[in-house]
Amino acid sequence: MVSTRAVPNLVFRRLRGQRSAGEFAAAVRRAAREIGEQVACDARYIGRVESGEIRCPNYAYERVFLHMFPGTTLTDLGFSARESVRGRAARTSPRAALPRPTIPPPPTLHSETDEESDVLRRVFITSGTTTVAAASLGLGLGGTATAAGLPVPPLMAAVPAQRRVGEAEVSAVEKAVREIRVLDDRLGADGLYRQAAQPLRAAYALLDTGTTGRRATADRLHSGAGELAISVGWLAHDSGRFDDARSHYAEALATARVAGDPALEAHAFCNTSFLARDTGRPRESLRAAEAGLRAAEPLGSARLRALLTLREAGGRAGLGDRTGCERAIGRAHTAFGRGPSDADPEWMSFFREAELEILEAQCWSALGEWSRAAGHARRATRLQDPHFTRNMALYRAELTIDLARAGVADEAAAAGHQVLDLLDRVRSTRVRGMLAGAADVLRPRRRSAEVAGFLDRYAEFVEAEAARR
Repeated sequence: MVSTRAVPNLVFRRLRGQRSAGEFAAAVRRAAREIGEQVACDARYIGRVESGEIRCPNYAYERVFLHMFPGTTLTDLGFSARESVRGRAARTSPRAALPRPTIPPPPTLHSETDEESDVLRRVFITSGTTTVAAASLGLGLGGTATAAGLPVPPLMAAVPAQRRVGEAEVSAVEKAVREIRVLDDRLGADGLYRQAAQPLRAAYALLDTGTTGRRATADRLHSGAGELAISVGWLAHDSGRFDDARSHYAEALATARVAGDPALEAHAFCNTSFLARDTGRPRESLRAAEAGLRAAEPLGSARLRALLTLREAGGRAGLGDRTGCERAIGRAHTAFGRGPSDADPEWMSFFREAELEILEAQCWSALGEWSRAAGHARRATRLQDPHFTRNMALYRAELTIDLARAGVADEAAAAGHQVLDLLDRVRSTRVRGMLAGAADVLRPRRRSAEVAGFLDRYAEFVEAEAARR
């Protein structure tokens, strides 16, 4: 059985010294302002860190802590490695707070390749005498190469033979969500989707098997399976498998409704809205965003409201409703400006100022205001954390196509080169589609040496992609 007992962060407690938790929280807020961050730090948050309840801070807090203690790492400050906690939902819902398992961080590694292998390693969880597929990703010695040219981790997924499901099996589902999100952040969705469907089937088989009878365990299993459906749906979405994505999001929504989980419901509607926008169904996008906002109301997360309101803005932009779009963008900025809080779901760790800017850029692009869209996309590329490699490529692809449509051809070509620089690491059908659209717009401007250079390099990339298939 995996322990659910939190391990106190004694290192962080020593760093506080003689200051009270409230005084230290004030120091954290001051340090945040020094580097332009916004954190809602109070004595309660410090207490949660020191008790071990918060095993790894979100990215905003990470930057603040590393600013306060230069030359340190998160592990130096007593936190767990991010890969061991990525994807855990920090929910505020009508249900009682659910216990979460303590998962030990991976061993310290000495190279990027070693770290990647550790994140992708095969994990099995044993329950009694039955080996249960941990619904997790792993890169074994025989990792295969995909058509896209990237190593893809083989998945192991099987349904346990026992009739009851307990802590180990639920933890396995939660771990699958974390690992899929880590891989997607770094690699993009292409090549991951088909294998990720295996642990999803196993997770829903576990739901059918039933739990040990504890309500908390059953709730966690429903939430974990639903989040896994959304993660797999996102892989389908980003790799251009839109019908599959729609099915997975609907599955997550049904799970949320059965479990009475408003946080999962809001997440499912958020992604459904995004998919509808990307597939040319703006009215459906708008309605899904509005439904997500209703589901999110009791959760108390301003950042979640901001994201869903931007989804609303995207739907309105697709309908040509400029006034409604502008109003929604304004509401999103107001909600975002309230800062992060403990009520923010962990899956929203990507939603920072850079994402706010790129979503606004996409609204203006949908309204045909290319120069304005390019301004926001340019700001997004400057703000983006390099941890999110796939998003770096996405933001630069958005900038490329907006600049191309705005007639700023040479700058568009330069941005396009930056996207190509990343496509040896990131495999995303969505990003490649955006770059193809930019290349189409730029072809009439080929007389420019900068544009010609980009188009030639892009053509070589397309040929190399075709050869891999």
